[in-house]
Amino acid sequence: MWNLVVHWLISAASLVIVAYLFPGIQLQGIGPALIAPIVIGLINATIGFIVKIVTFPITILSLGLFLLVINALMLMFAAYLIPGFAVAGFWSAFFGAIVLSIVSMILRSLFA
Repeated sequence: MWNLVVHWLISAASLVIVAYLFPGIQLQGIGPALIAPIVIGLINATIGFIVKIVTFPITILSLGLFLLVINALMLMFAAYLIPGFAVAGFWSAFFGAIVLSIVSMILRSLFA
């Protein structure tokens, strides 16, 4: 259970760092920063999983680059659902999702 809490807090910290780095991604308070990783995880586990299966041929043809587009769309959808979490547009979501993955990976390697 403790491991799950640590990963949740790392994801929240990663999102705060990305929101600080990118002006197109905004968090208004600690509440959305704590709720967003849960919603993003649920979206990726359900809708994201289905979309990745359906778009598998496109992903193969693009050598996996289409997964970045899917991740950006999932981030935009999460921002749509969570009050206090906003993404300005597709490119903010695209680069934000990339940096979010990198920052999260670095923090997980340091603390988890």
